[in-house]
Amino acid sequence: MDLVELGAFLKSRRDRVRPGDVGLPAGPRRRVSGLRRDEVAQLAGASVDYYIELERGAGAQPSEQMLAALARALRLSRDERDHLFSLAGRPFPADGGPADHVHPSMLDLLHRMDGTPAQVVTDLRVPLVQNRLAVALLGSPPTTTGWSASFLYRWFTDPASRTIYPADDHDRHARSFVADLRAAMARRGGDDPEVAALIADLTARSPEFAQLWARHDVGFRRNDRKRIVHPELGLLEVNCLSLFSEDGKQRLLWFTPAVGTDSVAKLELLAVVGIQRLLPASGDELVERDR
Repeated sequence: MDLVELGAFLKSRRDRVRPGDVGLPAGPRRRVSGLRRDEVAQLAGASVDYYIELERGAGAQPSEQMLAALARALRLSRDERDHLFSLAGRPFPADGGPADHVHPSMLDLLHRMDGTPAQVVTDLRVPLVQNRLAVALLGSPPTTTGWSASFLYRWFTDPASRTIYPADDHDRHARSFVADLRAAMARRGGDDPEVAALIADLTARSPEFAQLWARHDVGFRRNDRKRIVHPELGLLEVNCLSLFSEDGKQRLLWFTPAVGTDSVAKLELLAVVGIQRLLPASGDELVERDR
């Protein structure tokens, strides 16, 4: 671990990021062209004092979760993210895990969708980052690690996770999740150890998954019409659309109201009152899975 070099590297990356690059107002009286320390702390979900200590080359070793949040806040490339982890004395995070690298362009697009619920997830349904409307619509992401962070895994192992959809839709979603997983396995290659471990675990724990997996259905979930049960707004009908990363391991999901339904007005109401109920008014636009 080289905290002095880590602090210098963070400052150099902070200096190159303009406020508009990350959805922050520039303001008329800025004394720095890049981000301020408090803005980086805000974007990464850290305290300002903690981030200042990091830049000074002091403080405790940052966690994997904090390093991933800083990499996303500063729009680091994968090589820069790996360098950040090396300086902090941490191993590179596993692909597909909650601290996985998110391409800066995908993060930028997510920032620009501030009027639409949107999130970035892995191909195994691990949420990486959400905007505020996605949290207001879908709830906060889990704070756990491992398979329990995957919505796909929880769907077949935790009945409570299914309450977000009406019971009449559960069978359709279960079939779709399994077909999407088989497509992800094919894209990764049949010998991918992460997918193999997930399939083995689900097969052992869920007879429903085992039965569906044996059908060999396959199909990426590129778009879908969903009914979502919201605790305050009731039933919403939305279109869920996907934008895939080049390697297919991550996807940007966003939700639009179904035309001709009352969900148009409900999503507008969500934008007004849902955020205040679910999140503190801190000014953050994105909610990192790993804060």
